[in-house]
Amino acid sequence: MPKAQKDLSLELVGKKKEIAVVRLTRAAKRNALSDALVAALRDTFQNLPDSVRAAVLDGEGEHFCAGLDLSELKERDAGHGLHHSRSWHTALDAVQFGPVPVIAALHGAVVGGGLELASSAHIRVADDSAFYGLPEGTRGIFVGGGGSVRIPKLIGVARMTDMMLTGRVYNAEEGERLGFAQYLVPAGTAFSKAMALAERIATNAPLTNYALMHALPRIAEQPADHGYMTEALISAIAQAAPEAKQRVRDFLEGKAGTKVKKTP
Repeated sequence: MPKAQKDLSLELVGKKKEIAVVRLTRAAKRNALSDALVAALRDTFQNLPDSVRAAVLDGEGEHFCAGLDLSELKERDAGHGLHHSRSWHTALDAVQFGPVPVIAALHGAVVGGGLELASSAHIRVADDSAFYGLPEGTRGIFVGGGGSVRIPKLIGVARMTDMMLTGRVYNAEEGERLGFAQYLVPAGTAFSKAMALAERIATNAPLTNYALMHALPRIAEQPADHGYMTEALISAIAQAAPEAKQRVRDFLEGKAGTKVKKTP
């Protein structure tokens, strides 16, 4: 049975409950991120059941997430503002650096904090209704949920600067071309595509998935000689796992398929 909170639901699906569907459930507020919802995201991704091998992040209703709930925007001194931002960092780090790969199903508004949340996922699937924006710059505020770190890695500093200075909005097709999403699908099908990807990813060796989530982004930021050493260490650890050894044996003995499967 699904476990539900006021603003977030968790449902475990699959024969072995290997897929976690995490859904924002504030449709009446366009899934705007309240402090309670951010805390629920943190707690959910930090405490996924051991059976889970992949997660799908979705938004109820017509929009994935329209950003920060401005009704909660308070006048804060610098210290309180700092701690508030850091609480978002902790929550979105739990998505990006949690135990399993996360596939975000994007539709409608992917704006402000919603874009920050989407950028913390490992794979983003957008449908034709998706659009992307960072209105913080025109509202006199600045991103505070890790967007200044994650979003430039997707689209570059210059494009993010333009979005925040001018309020520029990108549609779904432009967003896929620029790197906001890796997949673009017809309207209404982002969730089904994300689920198909999650089902495939869940069959991978867990340690390999973990290495891709945790080691690969860090290697990309290391000097080359450090990156090579980290790669060697992670490669040795991954191939030493019993499951990896069995998969290699199956392949060598002809028990595993030799054809590369097409992405669903």
